[in-house]
Amino acid sequence: MHLVRSARISTISEESDLPRGYERSSSVVFGSGEYGASMSDGDHPKGGDGSAESEKKQLREQAQRYAAAARLKMKERRAKSSGGLTAVVAERAGGWDLDDQDTVAMDRQQRLWNGVMDRYFRMEIDGWETIPESPVLVVGVHSGAPFVWDAWTVGAQWWRHFGEARVLHGTAHDALMAFPLIGKVFRSMGVLPAAPDSMSTALAEGRDVIVWPGGEVDSLRPWSKRDEATLGGRTGFVKLAIRMGVPIVPVATVGGADAMPVLVRGDTLSKVLKLDKIARLKVFPIAISLPWIIAPAALPQIPLPAKIRTRFMPPIELDHDPTLCEDEAYVDAKYEEVRASIQAGMDALARKRKFPVFG
Repeated sequence: MHLVRSARISTISEESDLPRGYERSSSVVFGSGEYGASMSDGDHPKGGDGSAESEKKQLREQAQRYAAAARLKMKERRAKSSGGLTAVVAERAGGWDLDDQDTVAMDRQQRLWNGVMDRYFRMEIDGWETIPESPVLVVGVHSGAPFVWDAWTVGAQWWRHFGEARVLHGTAHDALMAFPLIGKVFRSMGVLPAAPDSMSTALAEGRDVIVWPGGEVDSLRPWSKRDEATLGGRTGFVKLAIRMGVPIVPVATVGGADAMPVLVRGDTLSKVLKLDKIARLKVFPIAISLPWIIAPAALPQIPLPAKIRTRFMPPIELDHDPTLCEDEAYVDAKYEEVRASIQAGMDALARKRKFPVFG
């Protein structure tokens, strides 16, 4: 079992564990609403006998406390969003619910996804035996511009393998979650905004979550760097795993970049169009795609018939003492451990290629 990583588990009476800006009092409400929780001093766990069950309970309480604090903090942040498009994106992306996933629709779609994965992308996936019991934080890289087929196929493969018995919540950029039609489809597939409140709540409820820390820096990297594990230097996922008391499962994948090869990232163009301020997009890539041949990657497109290979790597254990989130050396070391694991998996999968592209 991979439930507990360390005996150094903070109880919820520790003020230093709260996110910045949150102070303890004799009775503090850390969240409200559907997933809210109220905790007073009398609710704090008093420690346990050191058994696995006791530590598991303390980790769950720690996770629930952080999830509640994250919901409150994100609610305040979204409320302070300035007017215009930025405020609209923040409001729409914030309207998430763990029960938005339509499992009936997922089952209906599975036949289509099976054809896409098995015939069009000829997908190979392994490493299922390395995944610990729920909850886990799956961390990976994705590519192929905005339509990240390697990410979607991981989610579809997970559903085919586990079904409704073990839900995996994908994560997506606020701009995608806020878009009327796309956002609705994403929510029906269990996708959550890539934000602290939604991800921590899912993990606190015992569900699995997959994140792509590199974001657009990763998914829109040039095709020439397709086999490089890029997490963008973003260490938030390590801190999330520490606070939520879960292991990290790295997932390596290659081939997705061939579905829509990115020629240029378009950093300058994004600044000229002010997309970095309007939609938090720092790049505006140009890619090879069908039927456009060469065009902005954001246009609707037909993916090229890439060969996608994916592998779940062995889980990475963490100490779940929340004070370690302030230890840059520890966080950076775990970040690099995850990145190196993904890179090792990508290197091994890339060596399986029979042809430079599509093979």
